[in-house]
Amino acid sequence: MSELTLTVMRLGFLAVLWLFVIVAVQVIRSDLFGTKVNQRAAARRTAAPAPAATGGGGHAGPPPQAAPAPGRRRGAPTQLVVVQGSLAGTTVALQGQTITLGRAHDSTIVLDDDYASSRHARIYPDQTGQWTVEDLGSTNGTYLERQRLTVPTPLQPGVPIRIGRTVIELRK
Repeated sequence: MSELTLTVMRLGFLAVLWLFVIVAVQVIRSDLFGTKVNQRAAARRTAAPAPAATGGGGHAGPPPQAAPAPGRRRGAPTQLVVVQGSLAGTTVALQGQTITLGRAHDSTIVLDDDYASSRHARIYPDQTGQWTVEDLGSTNGTYLERQRLTVPTPLQPGVPIRIGRTVIELRK
């Protein structure tokens, strides 16, 4: 093998090695800094619907509650509340839509938790109007009270849902 070929191979290997290091640093940087900015924006989005649904505003409050009410039982839960974790106090109005939980920036509730997966769980109304929680194949699991979920499970108001350090409850 000629000296020129050996030098070109060494430089090529060095370039690939540096490319790997640069990509690794970018991934670590986006994990440390990129998600924090997105989670704050998502927390503002999830906190905003609650006052409109519970605030008694003349034009915005009653119609969203009135639309899903015919499909639900009387006394059904109306909000999802984060009771523990970095988003404690966050409230999401239940209006018949699926609520996704996880670290992904497009989740309904973006969890700033090392034990949460990007697509961790979802809460949705079934055909009868009963709210159901489902783990989406997360690594660390979703717990209803102290039991790990393996199948979609109906929710009762006040029963804690735990994802890592975050605890969420359905409330009336």
